[in-house]
Amino acid sequence: MTTPRLSPHRQAFDDAFAKCPLIAILRGVKPEEVEAIGEALVEAGFTILEVPMNSPDPLDSIARLARKLEGRAVVGAGTVLRVEDVEDVGAAGGTLIIAPNANVRVIAAAAEHGYVALPGIATPTEAFAALEAGAAALKLFPAEAASPAVLKAMRAVLPKDTRVLPVGGITPERMAEWRTAGAAGFGLGSALYAPGMSADDVVARARGFITALNTG
Repeated sequence: MTTPRLSPHRQAFDDAFAKCPLIAILRGVKPEEVEAIGEALVEAGFTILEVPMNSPDPLDSIARLARKLEGRAVVGAGTVLRVEDVEDVGAAGGTLIIAPNANVRVIAAAAEHGYVALPGIATPTEAFAALEAGAAALKLFPAEAASPAVLKAMRAVLPKDTRVLPVGGITPERMAEWRTAGAAGFGLGSALYAPGMSADDVVARARGFITALNTG
């Protein structure tokens, strides 16, 4: 049996994830500041960036990042809750469709367009449904409501190649215990970026996460 060929967007995501399995979540970022912050993150070693849809003018920010970081980072949207948003994100240049929930219609729409669906899950039932709908990886969310022990138990039943990324409350100090439990990577929110932070502030935090990733 031949292995299905990956879409170019999925291949780009897989390549970026292999370089750095950390997703920078830029919730609340403004379009006029997003390029400097994105550049700082890439210089620090990040290769995957997310602008949540409940940020100010998110599609503008995604478009700016996609142009600025073309060929250097994969860019997309978070908090994608509607099927209609999938095409809007794609039109802006985003190829990641990330959500806090496991809406199989959103996942399937993203997969149909060749985009990378990364839905939020909290149970094995949601995880298997998301994978069947076409999810490329799973976001364990909120990680504060789970634990490394929960992730380890899920990994025992999920397909071996499933990538699970804890998201929520992740700090550099906690990454090692999650990795031991089977975390493939992480989504990083307010511990990495909060509205109003400068690019210099962001890069300092980004380097802390990169160091923890490489030494954990």
